[in-house]
Amino acid sequence: MDPLGAPSQFVDVDSLPGWTDAYEAKQLDSHQNPIEKAQVDIRSPFPYRKDINAKIILWKGDVALLNCTAIVNTSNESLTDKNPVSESIFMHAGPDLRDELQKLKGCRTGEAKLTKGFNLAARFIIHTVGPKYKSRYRTAAESSLYSCYRNVLQLAKEQAMCSIGFCVINSLKRCYPLEDATHIALRTVRRFLEIHGETLEKVVFAVSELEEATYQKLLPLYFPRSLEEEIQSLPYLPADIGNAEGEPVVPERQIRITEKPGVPDDASDEEGLEADLSFIGSHAFARMEGDVDKQRRLILQGQLSEAALQKQHQRNYNRWLCQARAEDLSDIASLKALYQTGVDNCGRTVMVVVGRNIPVTLIDMEKALLYFIHVMDHIAVKEYVLVYFHTLTNDYNQLDSNFLKKLYDVVDTKYKRNLKALYFVHPTFRSKVSAWFFTTFTVSGLKDKIHYVESLQQLFTAIPPEQIDLPPFVLEYDARENGPYYSSYPPSPDL
Repeated sequence: MDPLGAPSQFVDVDSLPGWTDAYEAKQLDSHQNPIEKAQVDIRSPFPYRKDINAKIILWKGDVALLNCTAIVNTSNESLTDKNPVSESIFMHAGPDLRDELQKLKGCRTGEAKLTKGFNLAARFIIHTVGPKYKSRYRTAAESSLYSCYRNVLQLAKEQAMCSIGFCVINSLKRCYPLEDATHIALRTVRRFLEIHGETLEKVVFAVSELEEATYQKLLPLYFPRSLEEEIQSLPYLPADIGNAEGEPVVPERQIRITEKPGVPDDASDEEGLEADLSFIGSHAFARMEGDVDKQRRLILQGQLSEAALQKQHQRNYNRWLCQARAEDLSDIASLKALYQTGVDNCGRTVMVVVGRNIPVTLIDMEKALLYFIHVMDHIAVKEYVLVYFHTLTNDYNQLDSNFLKKLYDVVDTKYKRNLKALYFVHPTFRSKVSAWFFTTFTVSGLKDKIHYVESLQQLFTAIPPEQIDLPPFVLEYDARENGPYYSSYPPSPDL
């Protein structure tokens, strides 16, 4: 109640329902079964985090009415913009705010500046300027909008603020597509909370009725409220999910400035500027290159440096990875032909490939390649091992050498460097011969890593049985071929 006894118009953030509250109630009412373990093996880059979700509030209302440590005002460079958010903040804060803003002498796009809240319930107002959106300058707009959210959060951290209320920073006047902007807003906040979560207790997204539906749709992608919602949201993540802090990453537009542009750090002076122009950067203007055919011709003639070849390969892999994140791969995931299980005796992640579960003649093999990249990209950054079950694999499940060669050529170097062993379980004589030819004449770097495993007992010397989920048919086959000892080992209920 205010001093006159009338109900206060301000809203205490602690009284607002959290992002997970309604969802948890719905789950209890529906008595849904927990998600199967096999599905959990495919994790989102934004995994389910109950601690982070507890900090998030989506609220349909006026940000100026929030009773929290700070609210965010979206404005223009002179801090005089007349949009609905700013006008409401000015109205409730009183005339002192305008006087304070004059002392700031404006704010550049992407920056964040602090004032008192004056007559607001919030103690502070953080003012920021979102970018004007033009499709041909999309990358610059994305980077500027990211800077808005990041700088607001950084200022809140520096001022030891407990709670912050965000308006939708990109105003309609500035023409930023709402859905694109919402992706940037949510992932930037998510990444900040992953790194600096202890500094903020509540983050409120205050939205209008028009904006609410977009936030409701996209919030599960970055703040999934269960493992099930995480898996369901995974196919809908955009191709560009930013770096570790949520900042947009466009490899084609990165500029790298060195002491000698165009020459790698360890290159000798005799190599000259033409040794490797790719070191200048990959933005078309930075490289001053437009003749892609010339590059390809140089590659064929063996005149392009190893470093340039690696950089081109990395760009190619990034394109595959972006496509993998954008594609609906649920049909490939349902095959359960590739999944993560436990760790081996050396503590390395174990990935399982089930040959019999790959209907080569019935599926789109390019989507299978995309799925492999999607699942393996974050696994391959550390040492890992592959277990390939050739058990009962027939001609319809055989991956031909052309597909395997393409996969080997496409994947990033980290896949090859960090793969420490490939256990080939229950091989046949024919498969051994094929593998020998393939690793001898096609991908020789893989030959020394292959270990043929005739029985599960051999496999368990490298990977403890409790650390690997075995398909039931593999157990049954091994018990039949190598004795009944393993039939007592309980199969994974998921496979």
